[in-house]
Amino acid sequence: MAGKQMEQRRSLFPDFMDWFGTDFPRFPGWRPSTGTHPIPIEVTNQGGQYVLRAELPGMNPEEDISITVDGDTLTVSAEHTESTQTKDHSEFRYGSFQRTVRLPAPIPSEGVEAAYEDGVLTVRVPMPTEPAQTPRRIPVKRTAAGDSAESS
Repeated sequence: MAGKQMEQRRSLFPDFMDWFGTDFPRFPGWRPSTGTHPIPIEVTNQGGQYVLRAELPGMNPEEDISITVDGDTLTVSAEHTESTQTKDHSEFRYGSFQRTVRLPAPIPSEGVEAAYEDGVLTVRVPMPTEPAQTPRRIPVKRTAAGDSAESS
């Protein structure tokens, strides 16, 4: 699967969360029915690995961020709790955040790395290595006129 490209998600009918994401006008107290905020991400294919970058500002990576793997699916979850300090105005997002990404191959149990710096989580997943496939020829045998169905 080395070099296999991820599916590009560019559809005429974007996901519900894309329609009602960060550009949608906010109403006081309005929240999507899922109760979870989507995490903005980007996934690239660099140097034999998939690199997922997720915007998660203001998080404590040891306490607030969780990464789980199941087969070819990687899920990033986070919880950002609001401070008890009284605010005159706040546009920060608090609550649960989650994003699930399906990669083109199963995620290996070894070699996956995650780091958090300047509000960005970076997860590196090594691409599985496959033996180089070389073209091969399948021989075609001529059968005698009476050999085909009668001999079975």
